[in-house]
Amino acid sequence: MTRWCALAAALSWISLTASAMPLTQPEIVNLCGNAEDAAHCGRLIEEVQLKRLPNLARRDGDALQVSLYPSGTATFTDSDDPINGRSYSLWDFLDGINAVVLYSTAGESTSFIVLRRTTNRRFDLPAEPQLSPDRLHIATADVCPSRCINEIAVWRVAPESLRKELVWTPAERWSDAAATWKDASTLAIEYTPAGADKAAIVERTLADPVWKRTAPN
Repeated sequence: MTRWCALAAALSWISLTASAMPLTQPEIVNLCGNAEDAAHCGRLIEEVQLKRLPNLARRDGDALQVSLYPSGTATFTDSDDPINGRSYSLWDFLDGINAVVLYSTAGESTSFIVLRRTTNRRFDLPAEPQLSPDRLHIATADVCPSRCINEIAVWRVAPESLRKELVWTPAERWSDAAATWKDASTLAIEYTPAGADKAAIVERTLADPVWKRTAPN
């Protein structure tokens, strides 16, 4: 790679990180309040993120084309097949690990895909990924009344892999939950017990014995 090409690639990444900004919950509610379905909601969010991240991806009909680093393109094509149909939408950019987050729907099921731009490797996650401040872990909270596995999980981030490392399933039933990082080793989990109308927060350090450690792959 020439010195100019290397500089151009670096500047491209800088422009992405400067613009990266996940949508807030109020923004998502406002955008998707009148959406026809989950796939339509994803496309509405994508419209906003394509403007915020103009150098990251582009939409060409049913195809979402995501730029890889330092070069190349990964293409995700929607399918309306009644049995195996799936949609893809740009959701976010994790600048700390140079990864793109895609929102995917298949029938009534939804999931997220983390695409590592440097390797073109893709990892399926059940809920929106939350990157830790030290960039070593991703947290997901997959909790809902139906079609969820009802667990909080912590995934270990490595250059070539993304592996589920810790799992915790609440003893009581929750109607929803969201996990955010208080610091590099502590998760703040906001949840609503089933039948309640008021949310609560519980904190869990990664060293807490309540976690179940998954077996290495």
